[in-house]
Formats: sequence, C-alpha cells, structure tokens
Amino acid sequence: MFKPGDVISYLQMCQEEDVNLQRGMNFHLQGNISVILMSLRAGAPYADKIEDDGKVLIYEGHDIPKKLNGPNPKTVDQPFQNPSGSLTQNGLFFKSAIDYKKNNISPELVRVYEKIRSGIWVYNGLFILVDAWHERDEFREVFKFKLELTDEVWDFKRQGKMGLDHNRLIPSQVKLEVWKRDHGKCVKCGSTNNLHYDHILPFSKGGSSLVSKNIQILCARHNLEKKDRIE
Repeated sequence: MFKPGDVISYLQMCQEEDVNLQRGMNFHLQGNISVILMSLRAGAPYADKIEDDGKVLIYEGHDIPKKLNGPNPKTVDQPFQNPSGSLTQNGLFFKSAIDYKKNNISPELVRVYEKIRSGIWVYNGLFILVDAWHERDEFREVFKFKLELTDEVWDFKRQGKMGLDHNRLIPSQVKLEVWKRDHGKCVKCGSTNNLHYDHILPFSKGGSSLVSKNIQILCARHNLEKKDRIE
C-alpha cells in the first residue's frame, strides 16, 4: 500500500489500482474509490493547482478526445455527457460533488497520483471531492473540481483505515528541485528503489512542506528507520 510521498513507476501505479490507467479521471475504480492523475509541470495539458498551503487541489476536467480532422479540443466545451447520453468522467465526478453538497451524502474518496517527470510518479494521498463548478477560460467552458486532502491512510483492498500521515502536499516545484538535488537517490545509501519524499523536520513537529531544504529523498528502509526523529 502506498503512502503519501512514495515515488513510484507507472507500472507500480497500475498494479496497485489493478487496471491499466489510460486516462486522467477514473470514477469508481475499486468499489467506491476513484483515481485521478495530475501534473503541475510546465506544459501540462490541464490547469491543476494546489491551494491553502497544500491542503486543497483544484483539478481541471478533461477535454473531448482529439480526432483526426476534428476540432482542437482546447476550443470545445469540456463534455458532461457522451454522445450516447451516458455521463463522461467529468459528468460522473461533477454529479458526485453536487450530490455531496446538496444531499449531505458521504464525499467521494479519491486517490491522487502526480507525474513529476517521464516515468516517475508520486502518490499524493487520499482526497475527498467536496465541490465542482463550471468556469470559462479564454475559449470555452471547463470543469473545476475541489478536493481536500485527508489525514487518513486507507488500505482500500481491505477497506480499512491504517492510521495518520502528513496532511500537506509537497508542491511540485519542490519535488522536482529535491529530485534534481538528490539525483533521484536515497541520500543515505544511494538506492534508487522504493523511494519516498521525507520531511527532514517532521511535519508533526512543525516542519514545512513548502521548502526544498526540509525535504529529502529516502529509501523505504531509511524512511522507516527515521520515522519522526529529528536528525
């Protein structure tokens, strides 16, 4: 089971979710659990952003598929329904968010993965979907989804809570800076396997997620050995 900050490959991500992830929005993959893939890198196709000191993700809906001789998807309103009348992924997530707001039902649980560079992903944690709306950009209407990061760590395959973890996202620019600085290796042993973004001064003791000097890369063994110790 991944924990927030774990560095993984695309294959590992697909194995964890038991599906070949081909799209960014995936409603109800494991029972009632949804999955979204995001990117805040330069040139990313959608305008995702992090707010409220890393506790909130504003996720942009997805475009119509690109087709030969078809319109530029960036000039077409993001679809709520498919031509058949069924809901698109935008529609499914939107309906779930509105049902939560209007009917006071349990919010959608969403696992979020972030691509930080080719072949390298980070598990950002478990979120709840709390709001959705339409917004107009320069050319068309797009969907926006508000997700809040939870403190809970779930084992979805066993359907149970596993404990608490940090409740702030490490910004993408910090992840990229640390990855470059630490050469994509554990700073203790040089391992390139089972890596994790670690707070040098633990978040529980006031350490920041927002500055690279407080973040390092550790392998699973050294991360487990460190736990919440201040070095």
